[in-house]
Order: sequence, then C-alpha cells, then structure tokens
Amino acid sequence: MKKIILGVIAVTSFMYTSCSSDDGNAPLDMNQVIAPATYEFSRNGATTVDYNGQTTRIQMGEELISALLDPTQSEAAIDGMFAHVEGENNFSNADLNASNKSIRSKTAASTDYFSANTTDANAIRADFDGWIANQVAMVYPSWNNTATAGNAGNLQELGGGAVRYVNGKGLEYNQAVNKSLIGALMVDQMLNNYLSTSVLDAGNNRADNDADILAEAKNYTNMEHKWDEAFGYLYGTDNATSPLLNEDSFLNKYLSRVENDTDFQGIASEIYEAFKLGRAAIVAKNYEVRDQQAEIIREKISEIIGIRAVYYLQQAKNFLATDKAAAFHDLSEGYGFIYSLQFTRKPGTNAPYFTKTEVDAFIAQLMEGNGFWDVTTETLDAISDEISAEFNFTTAQAGS
Repeated sequence: MKKIILGVIAVTSFMYTSCSSDDGNAPLDMNQVIAPATYEFSRNGATTVDYNGQTTRIQMGEELISALLDPTQSEAAIDGMFAHVEGENNFSNADLNASNKSIRSKTAASTDYFSANTTDANAIRADFDGWIANQVAMVYPSWNNTATAGNAGNLQELGGGAVRYVNGKGLEYNQAVNKSLIGALMVDQMLNNYLSTSVLDAGNNRADNDADILAEAKNYTNMEHKWDEAFGYLYGTDNATSPLLNEDSFLNKYLSRVENDTDFQGIASEIYEAFKLGRAAIVAKNYEVRDQQAEIIREKISEIIGIRAVYYLQQAKNFLATDKAAAFHDLSEGYGFIYSLQFTRKPGTNAPYFTKTEVDAFIAQLMEGNGFWDVTTETLDAISDEISAEFNFTTAQAGS
C-alpha cells in the first residue's frame, strides 16, 4: 500500500475556549488551547516527548511474528520473545535484549479493564501462550504437508501465490497472534490505560502538572508522559511530526489501510489532530479539552478494529469456493481483529463495543466443526452485520 502523508489541518480550527478549570481551582479566563502544527512539545529548549517503551514493544512484536513463520524456532525461543526478561538473548537486536520491557506484561493489562479482572487477563494471555505452543507443536511438524480438513499443513494461493501455514481448522496462528496483539497490547494500553483519567490523573499527576513539577530526572510531567505513551502505541516506529503510516505490522499499518478506503478517508488526520490537541491541552492545564480528545481517539481507534474485522470476513467470501489459501488467510486476519474487539472502548463508557463473552461466541462460530473448512458465507455475513451495527458504518462500507 502506498504510504499516506497526513495533511496538516489549520491550527486555528483547533482552538478551544474554557471559562473555568475542572479541578476546583479559581476560574481560568479564556483559557485557550491551540494544537501545534505537528506533535512537537518542548520545555527549556528540549523535547518533552518520550515513548521509547512503546517503540521497544512494537519492535519486539515484529520479531515475534516473524519467528512464528520460522519452523526452526523452538517454543521456548518464541516464548522468550513474548515474555522477555531483561538481559536474555531473545532478539536479534541487542537493544531489545538489554531492555526490561516485555510484550506479555502489557498484554490485557490496562488499568480500566484488567486491574480488577485478573481472570480475563490471565485467560487472554493464556490464549497467546496457546497459539505459540500450537504453532510449534502442530504446524511446524506439518510444514511441508498439504493441509486438509482436520490436518495442519500448507496451502498455496492460486496462481503461484503466497503459501499459508494453517492448523487443522485452517487458522494461521501467526495471524491470530499478530492481529490479536493489536487489540490486546496497542489498543488496550492506549484507550484503557494511558488515555484513562485514572492513569492521567493518578496520584499527584494533576497537581504536579498544574505546578509544572517534572518526573524525576525527566523533562516532562507524569501526565505529559502518559499521553505520549498512548501516542507511541500508534506512532512508535513512525515519524511523529510527519506520520507516513504503514510503518509497522500493527495498529499503524491498519490505520493506513482504513485511511486508504475512500469510505473512511480522513480518519488518520482526525486521530493525529486529536492527539496533538489533547497533548497541548495538558500543557495548558485544560483537562476538559484533554478528555474530549481522548474520547475522539477512543472512537476512531475502535472503528479501525471494527472496520478491519468486517473487511476480512467479507473479503474471505470471495475465495471460499475457489481458493482456500486466500480465504483462510483473510479469515485468520479477521479472527485476530474480532478477538481485538474486546479491547475497544465506547466513548463515554468504561466498556468495549463487544465483551469477551461476545467475542468468544464469534470465534466459536468461526471454529465450529472443521473451522474455516466448514464456515459459510451466511455465518460471515451474520457476524459482519452484528459488528457493523455497533459502529457508525455499514458492512458494505467496511467490506469493500
């Protein structure tokens, strides 16, 4: 896909006015918040923007999903990439090996959704553990076999196209891991953790931000940093001041895909502008504007997940009868985006567009019997329509 360069919307269109603060202090007369032209913020001549941890986890994720397509890998080696321990040689990148970050520790780990729900958090992490284990135990040994219903192996797309490696139900575990991480890591941490008022305003964060008290040995306040960390899960490997998109295999890539759909053109700019204005609002101590922008980001990021879930189910219908490899590839991607729906966030609520129970029911429908070998177009349409009905788009719009 051609990379998209985001257009910069006129700064004057992002001016908000508030007559009072929302923290109980004296009224602020005409407290204006103006978004900068790009995501650049500084203090005393030095940047205040830092999201290195997010960049690190995205890079770890890239190596993880590549390893899933290497049948010489062991389960222990891939597990090490998922649950990295500082100093272990799990990656080809020495900086990643030296890092104290890991993917697993931040999977299904948001404050709003999982701090009081360890049962679901553990079940979700166990799903990832299981997909990794099954790739090694079931798919790797059948790498050179032709897959059939009930038997793992490979399938080649018609016309000498890509070879897909599937389990007995037609699922590509590498796609399940890749697309499900978009929800369980990137979306959950962004929408339900770092953009949450419970995180942004945790402890003394608001008072410290009001007084410009910086985090220890840093050039940013804790609140500024939390907002930047949300930003990093989308732009962590991109150019923050001039995003190109399609710069990683996760959320950044699929924002690009949705932006390229004429039905949703402009969504990339809406998200970028909301991130800029929300960060500027933190600098201006205007938390009402900050929270308004967080709601915009929640809605638009959630839409990406819903759109791509429907897109892949609809695309798979075109190949079910003629090209199993192509159909199963689309269905595997759709599986991961459906899984990611449980991490979305309805604006103004503390709830996803679809609960874990509802997501599990969708997955059960797709995997019934011989899974993708048996799934019907009627089932794909029914799931697609149920997803679309919860969002502001139609199945036809998302599926084309």
